[in-house]
Amino acid sequence: MFRIFFATDVHGSDLCWKKFIAGAKFYEANALVLGGDMTGKAVIPMVRGARGETRVELMDQVHVLKDEAAVQAMETTIANKGYYPVRLDEDQLADLRQHPERIDTLFTERVILRVREWLAYAEAKLSGTSVRCYVCPGNDDAFAIDPLLQEAERVCLGEGQVLAIEEQVSMISTGWANRTPWNTDRELDEADLGAKIEAMATGLPSTTGWVFNLHCPPHKSGLDDAPELDADMRPKYAGHILAAVGSTAVRAAIEKYQPQVSLHGHIHEGRGTSKIGRTICINPGSTYESGNLLGAVVEFKGAKLADHRLTSG
Repeated sequence: MFRIFFATDVHGSDLCWKKFIAGAKFYEANALVLGGDMTGKAVIPMVRGARGETRVELMDQVHVLKDEAAVQAMETTIANKGYYPVRLDEDQLADLRQHPERIDTLFTERVILRVREWLAYAEAKLSGTSVRCYVCPGNDDAFAIDPLLQEAERVCLGEGQVLAIEEQVSMISTGWANRTPWNTDRELDEADLGAKIEAMATGLPSTTGWVFNLHCPPHKSGLDDAPELDADMRPKYAGHILAAVGSTAVRAAIEKYQPQVSLHGHIHEGRGTSKIGRTICINPGSTYESGNLLGAVVEFKGAKLADHRLTSG
């Protein structure tokens, strides 16, 4: 039996990454697969005042920290929620406000630093095992992290590749998505996304089972329902109106090639499984800010899919 533990959209959460790596042992997995959107969304200033206190605004709450122990504890909380804590004094904060372009530089530096730490953590925890970890940056991930992943030993960059993850199981991966209202880093028109998937799928060996690791879920699969937005990018009717926002190209590729299983993310609310033809499609969803890692265990017996289940923990 060959077992995969899959998770996605950890968005910089230190705690979720550590749980993901621990999934190899906990689920007795032979391979770890992380879908797209590895990195976080923002830096959180921790501003030291003239009297030595540190002020932090997190999730619309203001915290005033009196000592170093409290500051360190808050740094851990921020990192576990997927953000990047940055210690500043009031002059440094004022300088960033005057030069907002420097915030982007600071953000990229912190993203790279955390990815380096994650790769070192994976190497240490998986050393001495046969477990391989496959990752694929998603539409929210900056290209700056790709060289780090390419150089890693234990973690393999899956983007655009046909990989033999087991003797009788092959996998293709892409973190690119169809167009979104947010114009993120890795977006394509449907025709171009379809061509990207097709280029990989044609290289899949006919003698193995197939895994599609495609960040964007298939259109109208039930795994791609997200709150419909109005013209001002706000959810309609307080988010109670849903729309299918998945990719038609991803759906067409699944319908054409019928992999045994297709793994997705991107839509955090889309947790569940569905079937397109003979293919089991899975989106474990994401609640990364809570530190709860949603995932899926997929088992192959030879080249055939033997079992699958959603996980939470």
